[in-house]
This record gives sequence, C-alpha cells and structure tokens, in this order.
Amino acid sequence: MVLIMKKTLTILSIAAAMTLVTVGTTEAQKSKIRYADEQMELMNYQHAVEVYQEAYAKKPTYEAAKKTAQAYEVLRDYDNSYDWWKTTVSEYDEATPGDYMQLLRYGQLTDQLSEAKSILESKGVSGDSIQVEELLNVQSRRKLKVEGVEGLNSSGSDFEMAVDGSGNRYFVSDRGGTYPSKMPSLRIDGRNKIFSEEKQDYTDREYFSVYKQDTEGNVSEVVSNIPDTYNFSDPSFAKESGMLFYSVTRGITKVKKTRDIVVQPEIYYSKVNEDGTLTGFTAVPFNDSIGYAVMNPYVDEAAKRLYFTSDMPGGMGGTDLYYSEYDENMTFGTPVNLGSPVNTPGNESHAFRKEDKFYFSSTGHKGMGGMDIFMADYSATGMSNVMNMGSPVNSLADDFAYREVEREGKEEVYLSSNRKGGMGLDDIYSVAEVYKQFLARVIDCEGLVIGDSYLATLRDKTHNGDVQTSRNSKGELTAELEPDSDFGIKISKPGYFSITDEDISTKGFEGDTLKREYKLIPIPYQLPVYVDIVYYDLDKYQIREDAKPVLDKLGELMNRYEFLDLLVGSHTDSRASDEYNITLSNNRAEAVTEYMAQYNIPAERIRLEWFGEQQLVNDCGDGVPCPETDHQLNRRSELVLEAFSDPSKQYEIPEELKDKDFCDPEDLFTQIQDEIAQIPTIYFDFDKSMLRSVHKKELERTAIMLKRMPNLMLYIEGHTDQRGDDAYNQSLSERRADAVKAYLTKRGIEGERMEETWFGETKPVNDCSELDCTSAMHQLNRRTELRVGKSQFTYSGRQKKVDVM
Repeated sequence: MVLIMKKTLTILSIAAAMTLVTVGTTEAQKSKIRYADEQMELMNYQHAVEVYQEAYAKKPTYEAAKKTAQAYEVLRDYDNSYDWWKTTVSEYDEATPGDYMQLLRYGQLTDQLSEAKSILESKGVSGDSIQVEELLNVQSRRKLKVEGVEGLNSSGSDFEMAVDGSGNRYFVSDRGGTYPSKMPSLRIDGRNKIFSEEKQDYTDREYFSVYKQDTEGNVSEVVSNIPDTYNFSDPSFAKESGMLFYSVTRGITKVKKTRDIVVQPEIYYSKVNEDGTLTGFTAVPFNDSIGYAVMNPYVDEAAKRLYFTSDMPGGMGGTDLYYSEYDENMTFGTPVNLGSPVNTPGNESHAFRKEDKFYFSSTGHKGMGGMDIFMADYSATGMSNVMNMGSPVNSLADDFAYREVEREGKEEVYLSSNRKGGMGLDDIYSVAEVYKQFLARVIDCEGLVIGDSYLATLRDKTHNGDVQTSRNSKGELTAELEPDSDFGIKISKPGYFSITDEDISTKGFEGDTLKREYKLIPIPYQLPVYVDIVYYDLDKYQIREDAKPVLDKLGELMNRYEFLDLLVGSHTDSRASDEYNITLSNNRAEAVTEYMAQYNIPAERIRLEWFGEQQLVNDCGDGVPCPETDHQLNRRSELVLEAFSDPSKQYEIPEELKDKDFCDPEDLFTQIQDEIAQIPTIYFDFDKSMLRSVHKKELERTAIMLKRMPNLMLYIEGHTDQRGDDAYNQSLSERRADAVKAYLTKRGIEGERMEETWFGETKPVNDCSELDCTSAMHQLNRRTELRVGKSQFTYSGRQKKVDVM
C-alpha cells in the first residue's frame, strides 16, 4: 500500500472504498471534537477516532456519535462503524435519512441488515422503503476455497502478491508495529500537512514495505533504495528484463518555499538481484508527486503494457485504470485511460491480465462490499463484459489485488481482503478449486462429439447425491466433483446402448480435471447371432430326441448371455388342412417354450411365431408328390437367438462385450460368434457335387442367418480330395460351390451376396500325397467352406465351414 500524502484513502493501494469527511474548520480549538476534526483533515485517522470517542464519553452527543461512525468508515472498520451508526440513529432524534442509509449500508457490510431494519422500524421508518443498494447474490461459477496464506499474514495489513522467476513470493506489509498518538505530544504541526517520519498517521502503524518469502518460507524485508521512502508497495515483476516495478511515497516536505503540499505515490522500477536486493531506480515519465497519484503497477509483458492506477486529470472520477505501452528500452508511451466499461465515477485499481481475461478492483461497479474484484473479456482494443466475480472471491468487505501466478510448476491464485476471520487488517488469501473438474467427451461411432439428445446422470456415491452436469461450448459434458469421493455415471439415449461407469474417483487424484471419453453405440435390435433348426415327426409336436441337444445348447447359451432371447418360428408340411396346420405349428412353438423351462428360461425371453404350411422350404405343396425327406424339411421350428430382442428396451453394453468395438451390427455379430463358436460342417461324397437331403438342413440354417442379416456376404470355397487330375478336381470343386450357391439362391438369397472361389485339391485338410489316407481322411478334403462377413477384404473373423457329407 502506498501512502497518499494529504489525499483521500480512496486512492490507497489497499483499495478501500472510503469517503473522507471534510470539516471546514481550519483553526485549532481546544475542544476534543474540533481537535479530532483537524486530525481527520490531516489524515491522522486512528488518532482522530480515539479523540472522538473520548469526546463522546465525556458528553454523548449526536455530532460525536456520527463523526465517530464516519471516522471508522475511513479506517474500514465496518463493525465499529455499524455500531456507531446504530448509536447515532437509535439514540438521537436529529438522525437524518442520510444516516438511515448509512445504517443500512453498514448493516449490509457486516451481515446485520435485519437488525438495522428493525431499528428503523422502531422509529417508524420502513427499512425496505429506503433505497439502499442490494448486495449481489452472486456465487462464483467455479467452486472455490478462499483461505489465508499460511506463514505470510500478520496482525497488521498484508496484501498484494507477486512471484519472481525463482518462485520467491513478494508482498506488502506494515507488520512493524504501532505508534499511538497523544494530544499533548502530537508530533505534527497542526498547520502543515507533513507526515510523521516514523509511522502512518492515519493508522498509527509503521509504513508499508515490500517483504520477500523465499522458497524455504523465510521472510525478509526488501529495502527501497530510493531516498526518503515512506511507503514502499505494489511489487510487479518484469521477469524478462529482471526488473521490479513498485510504488513509493517519498518524504517531500517543501516545494517552491511552501510546505502546504500533498505528496502523491509514484511508480519506479529497479533491477532485482538474486538475493532480492534492488539496484538503481528509475521513475516512469508520467509521475507527478505533487499533482496526482500514480500507483499499483502491473507489468503485462506479453502485451508490452504497464497498467497502473491514477487520479490524473481527465479521468472518469476517483481513481481510474490506465496503461502505457513500452519497448525493450523501457521507453514509455502516453498513458491511455481504459475508459468504460472498466472505469466508473468510483475508484478502480489493481489491474491484472491472464490471457483473454482482465481483472481489476472497483467501488464503482455494483458490488457486494466496499470494493470488489471484477473480471472482463480482454482484447488489445478494449475490454468488455465486466462481471462481478461473486462469492467467495468477493465478500462484504474490501477485496482487491487478484493475481494468478506460476510458482514451482503450479498455478496459484491470490487475492487480498479485509474480510472477517483474517489475522489482521488486510490479509493475503489463496484461491483454490474446491472441486475437481469432470470433463467427458460423449462421441458417436464416427468419433464426433454428441452435444445433446442424451441423458447423463452423475451420482456422488460417497455423499449419496446427484451431481449437476452441463455442456460446454464444445458440447462436452462437464461437472464439478467433490474431492476424495467416488462417483458413477450413466449416459443413455433412446436406441443406443446405455453407458455406466462406476470407476470415477477423485480419491488420490492430484490433477485439476478428470477426463473421460464415452462412445454411444446404436443398439442392433433383434440381431440374429445363432441359428438352428429342430424337426418333428409327421402330425407331432413332441420334442424328438435328436432335437434335444440343439435345445440344450440354446438353454446353455441363454443362461450365459442375458442379452440373448429366442425367436421360435414353427412350421408344418403341406399335408392336412390350413387350419389344422396353424394349430399344429402353434403347438410345436409352445413345445419349445415348455422344454426351455427346465433351464429356467422365462416365457418372456421366448418370442413365438407359427405359420402352418405357409412358408415351405421346397416345392412340396398341396398335391405335389415329394419324398419324405423333403416333407421332413418343412416340419420344423426355426430357432434364432437374437441379441437385444426388445426394440422398446434400453440396453447396457453386456459385460462380455465391454472391451470390444462394434459400431456396425456385423461387428457385433462377429464378436458374439467368437463367443459362441458353434458352426456346422457339411461334406460331399466321392466324385459327387450333389447335396444330400440330410445336409440340406445345414444350409437351411445358413439361409435363415443370411435372410436376417441382409448386410452380410457369404463367401463360398469349393474343395476336393487329391484323387483325380488337377483340372478335373478344379472343375469338381467349382460344381460343389455352385451346388451350395444354387440351393441358397432357391431359398431366396440374392446372388450378389454370394461370392464363389474354388481350389480343387490345392488346399487339402490332409495332404494325402504324403500320407497314407484313410477314407475318412479323404472325406475331410471333400468339402465346401463358407465364410460370412461384411467384405472379403475387411472380414477377419472365424472361418465358417458348411460341409456336405
């Protein structure tokens, strides 16, 4: 803080919002009131308030009470000021509406507004009817913790933090002690305005000085090398040049043979040595120690600007913020007033900039207390969008000197305040995030951020409550998390897999922002992943013995994978009437449900369909003569295991598939096929390419799968054994592949979805040219292999075999 000699305290760097009481008396009088008035004019405020109280104790009067309240205002002792305004208003009928306003104002500042209104109501005045500025009920958008900095604060005034390139902290303090004044032995001539050489007369405390705390915590005083320095304050580093800028008030006692002067603070800068001592000093060119104040320097090295506070002529009222551009030679340009919306008719001070944000203190903008800290958007051409930083950055008292500094690899935030609960008159406070920041990117299958249309529920499991979330300008999900706590989040969107993450925790997390990325994947409803068929005897619906292994396999799979449900499509051959066959196919479907009950598969997991004779797999319709083997193919229940069968249900990603990526349904099909690993096999007879009836059932399964997965391709590879010449075997393998394709084409599979290749004898399962193969070994070579996938070039899943015996 810089002492402003013979100026109002509104331009002191402690940034108080004070209004000096000017008393027209110029000649000394013996009464205590007149004497105290003189001390107020001389800025000996602490001594003046003591004398006012002595006068009131000797003879209580309205004048003495009111002047005591006003003196405490100047000293920023708001609690005592409120008490004396309470005395002034409640004890004396002379109290004016202006006194009522002050009672309410200091009731606000001391959180005693209700009592102040009650006092006025007892006098027949409604407190609500008096126009008093309402406090901003504004909270910081960030959850912050503001607490005194350990090891720095004292019982006096400590404020304004700066950090050098080595991590040492510099601050201002008057921790040297007090020097009470006595009426009979006052050191100052009552007719002049020269300050005491040993103390600040307005507080009776030692002058301010800059102190240094090194990285070990040791505190030492930095001595100004400017002659006759009284107050030495406002440190700000120009780290690139190794300079320290600061404010001083010098002991000027005479100008042009007159001692009737007002001494103003000035800005100087000096080279700083490693031990913190100053070398040399240079004044900025726009100082005027007698004309106006220049103080609170802040060096903006990125913009090459020196910001400062001044009440130089041409301002907007009180103290304004200015800047002067400088070059590498420390040549300063003409000061530029920041103008509106930063400056007001009140007092602005303590500029600071961080990237695109500009911070300052003000009594002119609507605030919460005497002086508040404000933030504005910064650009090189001006400031905009001034905003009160809210609680807890601001309080009911004076808050100023907001700074963000880099120290020991970490960003630290400080402010100064005389709020309740501090150690002294002013204290330095650190500002830290109470909550950790949560940032989640919710993306789609293309990797693009989904900004809306989903529901996110974030729960604090430690404190058993929901946490509010929001979206930032990038559409990312944000929230503030309690420290040392566990959290869970659920993200859901209709038609997409719900995402649950129960492993979010701030316990032991030392960073500022906990980041996550979640992918919302469309649910492939009713996706077939396994197909089989069971067959029935003529005019029967009982489950045959040869069908039980198939159903047993389905029961085991459904118990393993809760996201799989069963679709049963039952059919009959064409014999008997349509009505009879509808009933028979229904009974066959019900028989499957009853059989699955032994595996505790509930009926709601089985979806039944029955078609009678409406969907024959061959041409064995009414009156068409067919062998029994062909009729048998029609007496069937098609069994399709479907993943995520209920289109109205919101599913979570199954635990078995959480580490897999399956944005396309075919990808999920492949993943589940890998889990199930159940593929049929078909072989051919020697020198034959005809499909035998018993193996057409296997191709029926393939046809069902392809019909239900229209995006799948079928790759057909024909093979032979090694008997016969190469050319013949090549042709035979082609005919075998053609036989499979022709059957599936007849079953309704489009030709363009099937791709054939044939290899003859070139890829045997058993190399019978080197082995003495048995008939069974030759049989393994006579085969057609099927592969199912999205593309021949992209599919890398399991190889499927459809082998005809």
